[in-house]
Amino acid sequence: MKKCFNYEMDNTQDDKFSLKIKRACNLIFGITFVIGMSLIPLGTVNAAGAMKWHPGHYYILTPKQKSIDSYMNMVYDELQSTPALRGVQARFSWPELEPSKGVYNFALIDKLLAQLSSRKKRLFVHVGLKSFDLDGNVVPNYMKVPEYEGGQFVWAKSGSKTPKGRNVKLWNPKVRDRLAALFTAMGKRYNSHPFFEGITMNETALGNALPSMTDAQENGWFDNLAILHQKIRVAFPNTVTFHYLNYPRDQLSELIGKFKQSDTGIGCPDVFLEDPGVNHPTGIYSYYRKNNGVLPLMVQIEHANYLNTRHDNTGFVPTMAQLNNFAKNELDVNYIFWTRLPQYKDKILEFLRFKTQATALSGGLRSNCPSAFSSCKTN
Repeated sequence: MKKCFNYEMDNTQDDKFSLKIKRACNLIFGITFVIGMSLIPLGTVNAAGAMKWHPGHYYILTPKQKSIDSYMNMVYDELQSTPALRGVQARFSWPELEPSKGVYNFALIDKLLAQLSSRKKRLFVHVGLKSFDLDGNVVPNYMKVPEYEGGQFVWAKSGSKTPKGRNVKLWNPKVRDRLAALFTAMGKRYNSHPFFEGITMNETALGNALPSMTDAQENGWFDNLAILHQKIRVAFPNTVTFHYLNYPRDQLSELIGKFKQSDTGIGCPDVFLEDPGVNHPTGIYSYYRKNNGVLPLMVQIEHANYLNTRHDNTGFVPTMAQLNNFAKNELDVNYIFWTRLPQYKDKILEFLRFKTQATALSGGLRSNCPSAFSSCKTN
């Protein structure tokens, strides 16, 4: 190729022959360019595009009611009458989305997305990897074989041996790769949809594994989580992704460093104004202000947060404004997810309808495009 592009005519050569040489060089250059572009990974090409970016307030749907039309109609009425609510987060278990190996069921996501987009509202899909009861599995049934080490483990609260729930054996690379395959399928379907806003996954707290987890398994779990998010970014190059982070604290610094390589957002499952665990100097809250304007930031406000400012209930009952202001002013968040519970929804709506929240699309939250993204698409 270098000789072709450096070819020089001397005065004795025929002009027609010269023209043929130039045309051949142009043809070779064109073919080489096309082949070269085809060898660039798809995720790398798409990653240069704008990130869908619609920060603000979102509802968390009750998981068992997200498929009930009467419930969803109430939610839609509240969304329409509350401009500060930009959309919803719908929670799914892995088995819901992959009932058998390589067979995916996205019918409910399609339905919710169609209903939301017709109202100019947006959807986050939450894929749960951890359960807080023993009623169901967190992995599809096909994984209950030695190849995947059964796919899941039972956990208990710290200092207890009483089973509390289940978690994914993410230290197993085959479990990780099957989960990555799910997100790849989802990305092909939803990355380009303008009202599919993002992906979330639940907390990193592993609990007290039964039987106990080895150091190698714990480190493998977090290493594979970082690898998983790299694969998710390839699948969703233009879609915001978050992971809820809380414990163990000694894993947070390295994990967030790796998240910066995949532009994965920092999330937290709780807004506790006074809790010493999350407010610890090395706790998850300490990473929010450091990453303001760098990574996307979000928090979830769940049932326990409406009840008290501390996990052990020794604090006080906060108001909606106090929860919002802590998330906004202390954590610098772009997104807040409010758990829609019947006993609190009226107070949530009353607060979100105040002028401060209603006058801006972001509902008063920080709307700057993170520097991790090349650009943000806000319309």
